[in-house]
Amino acid sequence: MSTAGPSPTLTLNNGVPMPALGLGVFQSTAEQTADVVTTAIAAGYRLIDTAAAYFNEEQVGEGIRRSGIDREDVFVTTKLWMTDHGRDRTRKAFDASLRRLGLDRLDLYLIHWPEPASWSQTVESWLVLEELLAEGRVRAIGVCNHHPHHLRDLIDAGSVVPAVNQVELHPFFNQPRVRPFNAAHGVITQSWAPIGGGRVYNAGRPDAPHSPLEHPTITGVAERFGKSSAQVVIRWHLQHGLSVIPKSADPQRIAENIDVFDFELSADDVAAIDALGTANRAGGDPEVVDRRLHSVTIDND
Repeated sequence: MSTAGPSPTLTLNNGVPMPALGLGVFQSTAEQTADVVTTAIAAGYRLIDTAAAYFNEEQVGEGIRRSGIDREDVFVTTKLWMTDHGRDRTRKAFDASLRRLGLDRLDLYLIHWPEPASWSQTVESWLVLEELLAEGRVRAIGVCNHHPHHLRDLIDAGSVVPAVNQVELHPFFNQPRVRPFNAAHGVITQSWAPIGGGRVYNAGRPDAPHSPLEHPTITGVAERFGKSSAQVVIRWHLQHGLSVIPKSADPQRIAENIDVFDFELSADDVAAIDALGTANRAGGDPEVVDRRLHSVTIDND
């Protein structure tokens, strides 16, 4: 499979190449998603990341077809929502995602969240993903938002090590426990909310940066390189060997976010950005996530 485009590729633990940089479409509306995907592919993106719970899989498939790109030249990821955990529901959900995307095979299928309150069903779903991989219906399988002990349990329960663990990761929340565990087990860490997510940090402190993009460490590096703060942060992810999926619906931002291969941060730059890490998430904590707290219901019929 060719993954031509500006982004370098990372080799997954089963030998499948995956672009290191892709487009996320979380919160892209159904009305805008097809255009967003077509714009991104024209700009050079070759990885598109969606999920059943984003309710835009159909439009992702439409955008890929509209772009005119060969299907073999784009890497498509989608995800299993927690209300579809369990053996039979997982197969049905996978089939429905393929149908909505208009594809006959997926590049990467991920369990969207672990569910500690119903962990046995999460494990059941993982074993079904292993079957789908063996059947050739998906080229690689992995997870999202899994802590090391979740990953360890899945590895012990099954026969396939997840290829990817997609987690919230940005300069203010840089996952110092998850990343080393992933690396030690051959799991690629992929960053969602890579430039900081929607959280307002340091609320109530007008003198403090409210997002990584406002931090003087990052703005200073950006000024020195003549780049945006977002470009510096994306470059920081890539130089750590991470996969990164920034999301935007703005054509200018989409083009800007992939224009990160003509400069390189110094070791001191990387270390200074590393030092900005806190223990504060923008998103949910995988230890407490529960389907009862997430009212999303997906029609897979």
